[in-house]
Amino acid sequence: MRLGVLDVGSNTVHLLVVDAHPGARPLPAHSHKAELRLAELLDERGAIAPDGVERLIGTVREALHAAEDKGCEEVLPFATSAVREATNADAVLARVKDETGVDLQVLTGEEEARLTFLAARRWFGWSAGKLLLLDIGGGSLEVAYGIDEDPDTAVSLPLGAGRLTSGWLPGDPADTESVKALRRHVRAQIARTVGEFSRFGRPDHVVATSKTFKQLARIAGAPGSGDGLYVQRVLSRKSLEEWVPRLAAMTVPERAALPGVSEGRAPQLLAGALVAEGAMDLLGVEELEICPWALREGVILRRLDHLPEE
Repeated sequence: MRLGVLDVGSNTVHLLVVDAHPGARPLPAHSHKAELRLAELLDERGAIAPDGVERLIGTVREALHAAEDKGCEEVLPFATSAVREATNADAVLARVKDETGVDLQVLTGEEEARLTFLAARRWFGWSAGKLLLLDIGGGSLEVAYGIDEDPDTAVSLPLGAGRLTSGWLPGDPADTESVKALRRHVRAQIARTVGEFSRFGRPDHVVATSKTFKQLARIAGAPGSGDGLYVQRVLSRKSLEEWVPRLAAMTVPERAALPGVSEGRAPQLLAGALVAEGAMDLLGVEELEICPWALREGVILRRLDHLPEE
């Protein structure tokens, strides 16, 4: 069957269309993205502003039309931290449903972590042993650990690259004291959760998903997207520690000129790097591998698991 998954995230609204059936690898057929940056469209009360709601409704409509054009039999719509934490979330969800017919399912942070972990487990397989997963989104950081398809523990922290950039790093280039303050904040938040993971022992394999980690790996020397999906891409803590001060000294246009860094994500790259560095350091990770699959694939895989066998 042809499935669509509609991901309303903090940075983008992304429709991924795949051809899939139980027991098979989902094959991407079409991708439709719109940069909405919901996390930056909140007013002083933490509500999604009227303009943001209108843009969200219009973007969801466009994604539905794309799904229909591509012949999707079913669309799986979900929203993450930007909608989840908005003070007017219920009203926004109701308007989206009334005007588009789409009933957005709001995932909890732990659900995000568990579904992303499922995708990573399926990608790397059982031979990867005990997996530690890191994922940096626009609004939150997810960490999960386990040996099965459902992790033994999973947490979500409000350490997304978009959220931290708008709240802590207003300048361009970033002010030195602001960078130091953000670094302290990030590490204090992550340190509270370290015990959740250390009690399970060292992982056999550490993996990371998300645009932030992919871009950090790319600027540190990992192969580009043109080399294909199956090329191994790794990021070492040593390389990351060398890049953080360089990123802090750069302007946004200078970051956007780096290999693999998009213009839209360049403003968030420094905050994302501080989160990645803090997580790898405090969790004792020397090197991690980039996983091509993430939350969207996890949602698809979970849906396929519940389809009846033909």
